[in-house]
Amino acid sequence: MSEAIDLPTQEVVEEVRDAGGLGGHPAGLTTLFFTEMWERFSYYGMRSILILYMVTPPGGGGLGFADKDASSIYGWYTMSVYLTALPGGLVADRWLGARLSVLFGGIVIACGHFTMVFPSTAAFYSGMALIAVGTGFLKPNISAMVGGLYRQNDPRRDGGFSLFYMGINVGSVLAALVVPFLAQTETFKRFLARAGFDPAGSWHWGFGAAGVGMLIGLAVFVLQRGRLLEAARRVEKRGGVVRKEAAAEGAQKLSGGDWKRIGVIFVFFLFTILFWGAYEQKGASLNLFAARLVDTQVFGMAFPSGWLQSLTPLYVILLAPLFSMIWVRMGDRQPSSPAKFAFGLLFIGLAYLLFMVPAAWLTAGGKVSPLWLVGLYFLEVVGEMCLSPVGLSTVTKLSPAKLVGVMMGVWFLASSLGSKLAGYLSGFFDSNSPDALVRLYGGIALGLLVATGLLALLIPTLRRMMGHVR
Repeated sequence: MSEAIDLPTQEVVEEVRDAGGLGGHPAGLTTLFFTEMWERFSYYGMRSILILYMVTPPGGGGLGFADKDASSIYGWYTMSVYLTALPGGLVADRWLGARLSVLFGGIVIACGHFTMVFPSTAAFYSGMALIAVGTGFLKPNISAMVGGLYRQNDPRRDGGFSLFYMGINVGSVLAALVVPFLAQTETFKRFLARAGFDPAGSWHWGFGAAGVGMLIGLAVFVLQRGRLLEAARRVEKRGGVVRKEAAAEGAQKLSGGDWKRIGVIFVFFLFTILFWGAYEQKGASLNLFAARLVDTQVFGMAFPSGWLQSLTPLYVILLAPLFSMIWVRMGDRQPSSPAKFAFGLLFIGLAYLLFMVPAAWLTAGGKVSPLWLVGLYFLEVVGEMCLSPVGLSTVTKLSPAKLVGVMMGVWFLASSLGSKLAGYLSGFFDSNSPDALVRLYGGIALGLLVATGLLALLIPTLRRMMGHVR
């Protein structure tokens, strides 16, 4: 092994012996778990009502946009949220460091949510812009800090990212229950009317609740910052290594092995775009599908359609510990990262084929059972657990130490482009045409299953390119 590989492995990504946190993981994982949990509460809470707010007529407190226009705006917004991760990672690597980037990003996100409390189009767009900028600073750097808790081949690493991912989804469950209740239910609207507020403004109470969630996350991060010193030093030390090498060599050079591993990241990048293009339908066309075409009653009691979005993160909470345990127990016998990615694409493709295509066809007879979405979201999450937390872990393992922040930004760029693809596909949603819905969801299923076959063929080549990294 060349010295270019040995140096970061031995000195920068050294073994972390701390095991005082969740499930025998480093104590800093607990802090990052709760910080990310509340940040995701803010993001997914706002997103759970975003497209519904845009298509609601002004008389109902919304903006009155057409479905296609709202889907396009949704796509651009969710794209921007992840697109800013690339410059956010670069700024952290070169200047601010991981800790300050996370803190700054959280403050800007909170400002964005509270801006959307004001009922105006200008506040709506300004708030989304602030959230996008803040997320670009927070997301890649908090993930890089999770990676900094572990040595490069620590067997706890994938399990730690799975637990971190569970924190994301705890926040998402809370968000999908709290924010739609405030924004959509007649119960809360009646409460507002009795208190002297305009009930049509209930959407903005939902946006405000998202901002409160971000403030709680910031408080956790600041009050427990002492637990993160080792991880932050490890991440920020990479920048010091880069500057020393640059001073000595006049340039930052990557080895042939580095370039091969970066190539693997970009292959994963392409397939991840397809995954998120399907997965993010849940906030776009599937949100409209639930609101208009699903019978949202249980035992004669109505519930807000946004509550169905709590199913996905709830499944993750249940499955993340199981997957974490499986990867740890299998150790070196677990599937390679490319194989896990292929399983991820397979399961989400099957989810659309087995659940959304039949559900779309049945809408010709009226509203369908929510059980179709219950099944869809379960298979989606099985695929998600094979791809998303593993992807975060794999990028931190494959990235050259000097470029880890930038490569995390590249990884989130895949989510960005996938989100834009989701908005584009959602533009074909037509609640009045079962045939159009079958074409939309059947096309998504076909594309994912074809991608699964292609990635399966590439697995041997990708494993060779990854070298010693699994």
